[in-house]
Amino acid sequence: MSKSYIDSDSFKIYKAEDAKEVLSPYFGAANAGFPSPAADFTGQRIDLNQLCINNPESTFFAKAVGESMNQDFREGDLLVVDSSLEYEDNRIALIFTDGDFTVKRIRIEEERMFLVSSNKDFPPIEVMPESEIRIFGIITWSLRKHL
Repeated sequence: MSKSYIDSDSFKIYKAEDAKEVLSPYFGAANAGFPSPAADFTGQRIDLNQLCINNPESTFFAKAVGESMNQDFREGDLLVVDSSLEYEDNRIALIFTDGDFTVKRIRIEEERMFLVSSNKDFPPIEVMPESEIRIFGIITWSLRKHL
């Protein structure tokens, strides 16, 4: 990532840049239950750019901040945002509203739209016809650092 594309109080948004291919070893499926023999080792290589970015010209990165989506993301998770995708019911979006960015799940019920947090302590926000919101993009991936 290079310098931020948009810098607000709660989000720094970075533009995906055309990067050279970076192939990392891929060991196949990893059993998260009981250990399994390494017979599945394939020696394949994987490029995270190719895996996570379908539309480089319309893809951005943002870091998750706050607790409102804590069932989906944790503070500091890297979010991959594709602005070419249309919003639909149950998609998670990066939304510009009230002068700042927020990440919420979109719920559509009987021609009404709600912005819903995954943290039950945050009530749904109904998007009124006069509301000024912009759906900046749809979250397609999240990456979490574990160390």
